[in-house]
Parts: sequence; structure tokens; C-alpha cells
Amino acid sequence: MIARSTPVSAGGHVFSPPVSRLFPLPQKVLEESPGQRYSMIMATPRPQPLELHAHAMDNLRYIRQTIERAGSFTAVPGLGGVLMGSTALAAAWAAGPAARGGRWVAVWMAEAILAAAIGVAGSAWKSHRASLALLSGPGRKFAAAFTPAMAAGALLTAVLFQHGMTALLPGLWLLLYGSAIVSGGSASVRVVPLMGFCFMAAGAAALLAPAAGCVLLAAGFAGLHILFGTIIAVKYGG
Repeated sequence: MIARSTPVSAGGHVFSPPVSRLFPLPQKVLEESPGQRYSMIMATPRPQPLELHAHAMDNLRYIRQTIERAGSFTAVPGLGGVLMGSTALAAAWAAGPAARGGRWVAVWMAEAILAAAIGVAGSAWKSHRASLALLSGPGRKFAAAFTPAMAAGALLTAVLFQHGMTALLPGLWLLLYGSAIVSGGSASVRVVPLMGFCFMAAGAAALLAPAAGCVLLAAGFAGLHILFGTIIAVKYGG
């Protein structure tokens, strides 16, 4: 029997070769030394990253919900509109027929200033309830589109009154006020431009039939404000 020599290292320590070198194994195996073990931290599977498609869908869902919330809000005050209609009804009774001239115009000018104050206060209150700034988002867009037609109406009022054409003022006011609402309400809920079109129709009728101008003026600024103000207050939160 041939004795196998045991290898000795230079320091005198006995070096034991792996068992697989002394005795052949029937199958292939992986040799593992004590210093070559894998770390359990490295072996732990990492969490799978969020798929790009799922992340994009979440972003689109958030954007759609934001647009829906913005579209359901209108800076036009419903309760303010009802109050504006009530004061317009009182102004129509106090002003009387347009034949009174200067007094009739003065009463309606005072009503316009009062209605503007009510509208601004109502919009500010409604924006505060929705935690939005008055001149941000829908409010700013409405004001930017609403103002030009109203400025044109103020200028034409002075010109027509100077020339004694007060009979045309009811139709002019209704028509330009309606066009201002249509322009301002283009980025708002559907009922707002619909209200504007109704004012424009009343204004066109008043221009075609000046004799009915005062009646249409009261029906527009009083009746339409109360009707659509109630709808906006009920469906769109005040």
C-alpha cells in the first residue's frame, strides 16, 4: 500500500487538501471554502420597481380628478345672483319708464354699482369657501373675459344718453351684459354661458322692440338673475 504524503506549509502548519482531491466523488460538486460564503444581505431579493405604465396611469388619474374639480367650480355666485335679481326688481319699480330720462338712468346706474358690489362680494365668499383665491383660476379667467364688454357698455351708455337715445339703453345693457357672461363663462360650467345667451336674446328683443325695453330689462336683470342664481346655488355650491 502506498502512503500519501501530507503537504506541509512553510510555517509548519499542516495543509489538508479538500476531500474531493483525496477521494474522487461520484458527482460534480461545488467546493466552498469558509471565507467564500455569500452575504445574506446580497442574497436578499430587491423590491421590484414601480412599472412605468402604472405610474403614468396614477398621474393621469390625478390630473383628470383635478380638472373635474376645477370644472365643477364656478366663480359666479348663485346666492349673489339671486340678491342681484332682487335689487334689480326694486330698481325697475323705482326707475319707472325710460321716458323719465336722467332720473331713470341714475337709478339704473346706482343699481349697476350695487349689483357689481354684490357680485364681487359673493364671488369672494364663494372662493373662500372653496379655499381658492378670488383672482386665481376660474375667477381670473372670468374677470379677464367679462371686463371688456362691460367697459364698452359704459362708454356706449354715455354716448347714447348724450344724444337722447335712452330708449336703446335697455337692449344695449342686456346684450352687452349677456355677451360678457358668455365670454367669462366659457371656462366655467355650462349654465353660466347659457345664462349669458338668455340675456343676449332679451337684449336683441329689446333693441328690435324699444317700446318693451323696460319690461325686458326688468325681466332680464331681475328674472334671469333669480332663476339662474338659484340653479347655480343649488348645483354648484352657492
